[in-house]
Amino acid sequence: MTNANPADFSLYPELDATALASFVAALETGDVTGLSPGRSADVAEVRSLAVFSRGKVTGAGGALLDAALWRHTGPQPRPVIVMPSPWTDAGWLPYAVQASLFAARGYDVLAYTVRGFGASEGQVEVAGPLDIADGSRALDHLIERTSGPVTKIGFLGDSYGSGISQLVAAHDTRVDAVVALSTWGDLGEAFLENSTRHVAAVQALLNAAARARLSPQTEGVFENVLTNRDVEGTLRWAEPRSPFTHVKELNRRRVPVLFAQAWHETLFPGNQTLKMFNELTGPKRLDFSIGDHSGPEMPGMLGLPNRIWTDAHRWFDHHLKGIDNGIATEGQVVSEVMWSKTLEAAPTWPALTSGVRRVHLAGGGELAEKPEAGWTATVVCGIDTPATVADRIVRSGYAEIAGLPKAYPTGDIDRTVAAVWAAAPEETVLRLRGTPRLRVTYRAANPGSGFVAYLLDTAPDGTAHIITHAPYSDLDSAPDSLISADIDLQATAYDVPRGHRVLLVVDARDPFYSDPNLPRATLSFTSPEETPSYLDLPLG
Repeated sequence: MTNANPADFSLYPELDATALASFVAALETGDVTGLSPGRSADVAEVRSLAVFSRGKVTGAGGALLDAALWRHTGPQPRPVIVMPSPWTDAGWLPYAVQASLFAARGYDVLAYTVRGFGASEGQVEVAGPLDIADGSRALDHLIERTSGPVTKIGFLGDSYGSGISQLVAAHDTRVDAVVALSTWGDLGEAFLENSTRHVAAVQALLNAAARARLSPQTEGVFENVLTNRDVEGTLRWAEPRSPFTHVKELNRRRVPVLFAQAWHETLFPGNQTLKMFNELTGPKRLDFSIGDHSGPEMPGMLGLPNRIWTDAHRWFDHHLKGIDNGIATEGQVVSEVMWSKTLEAAPTWPALTSGVRRVHLAGGGELAEKPEAGWTATVVCGIDTPATVADRIVRSGYAEIAGLPKAYPTGDIDRTVAAVWAAAPEETVLRLRGTPRLRVTYRAANPGSGFVAYLLDTAPDGTAHIITHAPYSDLDSAPDSLISADIDLQATAYDVPRGHRVLLVVDARDPFYSDPNLPRATLSFTSPEETPSYLDLPLG
């Protein structure tokens, strides 16, 4: 799922660093030779309005952080934006075009490479106290170099920089608004979902940081997730690094926050960001899109038209400049529906769901209207099936964005290693909007057990596309005990076409997640009369 050579793996496979470096060189020299007409025009515009320079920010403990500054020379008051870099050795470079566009709109902008990456000193602390202090030092650096009074302050980050941006805003009362793209709200839940370790995601983060300088504590925590050591210690480490922990500070000042997330995010799945979003009481917006981590916003990084970056500009124009551009009245949630790419707005997250259809897991493999008790469906552990989260972290999301989602051959799913339930063909389009929920009871012969549940849209010919999924692990129950699992699947906005079936697949192994089961052990799913197994489908 990740590159065989960790040093070659990137969370930004579509990023053209050479083209961005040429863009930066043109900002410095004015020579636009080799640039496209669009980028040449961007360079000319920003150079006519602001001065671009590269330098160093003195971060916490004296660490020098690589940075770039877009500064206007006039004395008039203006807002400023600080942009901490993503999880990449390219550092602040992915922001070069968008920072220039912000500068052309009248903002002073500082983009910097977070400690431990690229040309910045220090070690990677994963949004720890030093990173938060660095963000405030970067803001100091920017304010000291502005020619006129600073009116308001925004922090914007993608991926790693998005978490740091939220945390700086929670700790530094000068910050007036935040844009957080492909972000996290609860880092502990992103690493351990329903007691299941996200081993492929953590390995991907390690691979993407192969040239970075991780602190010993960071290395230790990542290794603990991969090897199932000191889970409680990992959660303690993640707590102060989770914006959710500091949501009261953001709410006290009603800091406006814009989130952008992908439905099939494999690094920071959407539900943990939703938890953060729903707790915010100030102005807020959540843009959900087709794809995976940082994919929906990638075209904008390259300078192409992109609704995520357009909303980021509109968010800051409204909350930092006071421009009435309509973004405050469009609803808190805008979702891109799979696979039509239709955009739908909702005033709040709960308003996305207008009702719930409950279907029951039945013994004949049906998703039935009424509960049925007494059946058993047994699966053998340790064997993967064609039902998987995705083929590859990040890259599978780009295929989805291109309109080429993974096709699942449901007929190839071995029913001895997976339990499968199918609903009747839909008579009209089934509009799934919100968070599906699954309750299922099973018996595990051995201590330590788990499964992954996949919700699929299956065409009449048996091919399917994934709607959503979730893992589950039970690490404490005694052998041969009956275990009731109540889990939320990842949120979705999906239209199941007329004539298609909703398919629920449950198997005991997926390479994206830790596997608590013993090889060749069995899980026996059932539906007790007092606690029937069912699936709740959110309807919109």
